[in-house]
Amino acid sequence: MFQGETAITIDDKGRMSIPTSYRDLIAANCGNRLVFTYNPFEQGCLWLLPVRDWEKIRDEVNGLSRTVAAHRNLQLKLVGAATHVDVDGNGRVLVPASQRGATGLGKNAVLLGMGSKFELWAEEAHQRQIAMTIGESAVTPEMSKLSL
Repeated sequence: MFQGETAITIDDKGRMSIPTSYRDLIAANCGNRLVFTYNPFEQGCLWLLPVRDWEKIRDEVNGLSRTVAAHRNLQLKLVGAATHVDVDGNGRVLVPASQRGATGLGKNAVLLGMGSKFELWAEEAHQRQIAMTIGESAVTPEMSKLSL
């Protein structure tokens, strides 16, 4: 559904504009309701999901046993931090201040369309991530089967 990389500016009030190429898709698929939460796997990045997709993930994560520390950590980062946002009439959303601070998101950021969700990266974190290559030892059997 979503794909591509877009340089994003976050204004002084913490708002970012959704790229125009995604606005109709977001309006049609989720009524302009999205959810911000932390990317639990990488620093400097937030996830931005349509509400329906978020609800499925939330329910799966909440279904994990709370007696396992890794499960509680995942629940904290995903469910505990989840913030619903609405796309305003100008195509903007407010990025939660606490999440901006925790991920180092400043004025310049990068929005990546990752299929069913977006990733919002702090510009510096994105540059570091892109600069890293996937070494031969990191290639999984599933990756080996891809026709790249």
